[in-house]
Amino acid sequence: MNKEYLNIIVADSDEENVLLFKNICKDLKIGIKLQTFNNGDILMEYLNDPSHIIPEVLFMDYDIAVQNKPKCLEEIKLDDRLNNLITVIYAEKLSEHGIEDVFVKGANIFMLKTDNYDDIKKRISDAVIMNWQYHTSGLNKDNFIARI
Repeated sequence: MNKEYLNIIVADSDEENVLLFKNICKDLKIGIKLQTFNNGDILMEYLNDPSHIIPEVLFMDYDIAVQNKPKCLEEIKLDDRLNNLITVIYAEKLSEHGIEDVFVKGANIFMLKTDNYDDIKKRISDAVIMNWQYHTSGLNKDNFIARI
């Protein structure tokens, strides 16, 4: 399935992080339709509504993905409608055990978020470009995991 853009959701309660994602996505050479959510309840309400478009990529702050109620990552991976959704979980700091746990719970990508703008821009760009390649080539996403 070839499309001219990716539907991307960013779920983060920190408005500065959301703004960062918006600015970086504008700079990319890939067409992106970006939606943002500031908490897990609103995100899950959106994703559970069958009338809404399921994004190809979901960037989710670790706190929303794993720690908060609802535990969004677990709910997403249990829903057959959301099977093709690539989940990118990011955090500023997470132990090796925590990173492993994120993958066990179903994340496709773990991204370490840094304070360096150029570094985080490259990481977000890499995640989006990887997803774009899978999206446009029809590659199987079932076993797709990465750490950037």
